[in-house]
Amino acid sequence: MIITVTLTPALDKTVILPDFRVNEVNRIQSLRLDPGGKGINVSKGLRALGVDSLATGILGGDTGRYIEKSLHEAGVACDFVWTDRDTRTNLKVVDPVRHTNTDINEPGAPVSAEVLETVFRKVEAASGAGDIVVLAGKAPADTPDTIFADWTRRLKARGVRVYMDADAGLLIRGAEACPALIKPNDMELSRLTGRNFSSVEEMADAARELVDQGIGTVVVSLGGDGALFVTQEKAYRGYGLKVDVQSTVGAGDSMLAALACAESRHMSFRDGCALAMAFSAAAVTTPGTQPAAQEVVDALLAQVRIVEL
Repeated sequence: MIITVTLTPALDKTVILPDFRVNEVNRIQSLRLDPGGKGINVSKGLRALGVDSLATGILGGDTGRYIEKSLHEAGVACDFVWTDRDTRTNLKVVDPVRHTNTDINEPGAPVSAEVLETVFRKVEAASGAGDIVVLAGKAPADTPDTIFADWTRRLKARGVRVYMDADAGLLIRGAEACPALIKPNDMELSRLTGRNFSSVEEMADAARELVDQGIGTVVVSLGGDGALFVTQEKAYRGYGLKVDVQSTVGAGDSMLAALACAESRHMSFRDGCALAMAFSAAAVTTPGTQPAAQEVVDALLAQVRIVEL
């Protein structure tokens, strides 16, 4: 079983706005709405790969009900904790003329410690030894940075594997609990290790140090340049694929979905890395956070270049 946790979901409103200009009236060419938030995006990606998951977290108001309805229609099982605060809406401005993607994100509303503990109890009830729990994204305002670390330790004690793709202090403190997998980008890796990097090789060495400290797998996102995948036994570099970019939102979440899918299917580590590269590249070819079609993923999979370091 794979359970994804999104403490600050969002309704992602993606607008196509050619030649976007500040301080001027801009005309939207097209608009789409997607249920969003990093864990939710992972669940959507898993569904596209044919893998079931349970999406949980915190929702509220009419926006929350729209997100839940959309997920049910997409075939994603849900069990959210509800509050009286409306779920946030994030605006994504895609300019196909200037080739830019601009995110304008609302903050997540504060919630009580009781609400957060109710979320954890749902995760705890749904998961067991050998299952994967994905802790992803931001925490609500005023939530301690230690929350993902605390949850990771409690879940690990029950034999659950935790995949973490969190922001800022959540990731730094969360890494101290040694999850089964973390997915920092290059800047987050620098903050985690207190080092600046001048090469991919130096980043790979830093990832190995984190693995030596007890983290199972470190995946370093390099944007268009690909990614690093490091375990105690192996280290691979996946090279970025050239694709027609429609939206960069959710590419990292698609990578995480592919890695969880590969683990659930007992694929080899190298094959899981290749799937992660293909699925994340396919994700940017679709508008909003819509998962890519299987035929697109298969075509890109044949082009993936993975090199052992």
